[in-house]
Amino acid sequence: MSIEPLYTHEYFMREALKEAKKAFDADEVPVGAVVVANNSIIGRAHNLTELLKDVTAHAEMQAITSAANALGGKYLTDCSIYITLEPCIMCAGALGWSQISKIVYGASDLKKGFTLLNETALHPKTEVINGIMGEECSDLLKQFFKQKRG
Repeated sequence: MSIEPLYTHEYFMREALKEAKKAFDADEVPVGAVVVANNSIIGRAHNLTELLKDVTAHAEMQAITSAANALGGKYLTDCSIYITLEPCIMCAGALGWSQISKIVYGASDLKKGFTLLNETALHPKTEVINGIMGEECSDLLKQFFKQKRG
C-alpha cells in the first residue's frame, strides 16, 4: 500500500482554484494563485481588477506582493507559484523579476498567454509546468464567460 504525498501539484492547484472561485463569486475573472515555500502557502490571491479598478491587479501580482511581504524581501527564489491560468506577459515579467523558481499553471491562455508572446520574460532558471488540473481551471473560466454573455 503506497501513501500519496500530501503536497502535490494537484493539492496546491486546488488551493489556487479556491482563490479563483472567490474571484468568480465577486464577479472578477476567475483566476487564482498561491505562492508556496517549503510546502507552505505564503501568499494567496485572486483577480481584483474590478474591485480595485486597476488593470494590474491580477492574481499573480497580488500573490507576489503577499509572498514578498511574508518573506520580507522582493525575491521569491526557492518558491513556486500555482496559477489557474497561464500568466499574461505583464505577470510573466513580474514573476521573472521576482526570480521565482517554479511556475505551475492549469489552463493555457491561447489569446494572451506569455508563451505566445514572449517566453523569455521569465528568469532563465524558472521551471514551468503546465496543464495541472487544466480542465477544472478552464471549466471555471468558461462558466464565467458564458454567464457574462448571457
